[in-house]
Amino acid sequence: MHFDHIGIATPDAAGLAALFEELFDAPVAHEETFDGMTVVFLELEDGYFELLEPHEDGAIGKFLEKNGAGIHHVALETDDIEGALQTARDAGITLIDEEPRPGAWGHDVAFLHPKSTGGVLVEFVSH
Repeated sequence: MHFDHIGIATPDAAGLAALFEELFDAPVAHEETFDGMTVVFLELEDGYFELLEPHEDGAIGKFLEKNGAGIHHVALETDDIEGALQTARDAGITLIDEEPRPGAWGHDVAFLHPKSTGGVLVEFVSH
């Protein structure tokens, strides 16, 4: 596994993308509307910032209401997402997703519950 991206919840993906593009020289690599939100990936040398702006009720909107803008999750890329999920199960980790599901940019994703991972929402992603 290796670092893939950090997901950042924001009420203004376009504004934050413009700031990060200038501040970190991180150009937009991909943008889409997915699962009731705008998702913008900004390319860094060793991964991405994923900006998440909700347009409907859902997990990101609830996160913003409760916590305000900020880091939502950390994503790790794996070539074997099923194996990664089994390793997590074997370690006693509570899974949010028992099976991989479609994610942004056409990737398969699965999340681990933050109560089992030191308060960090962890995403496995397979390209």
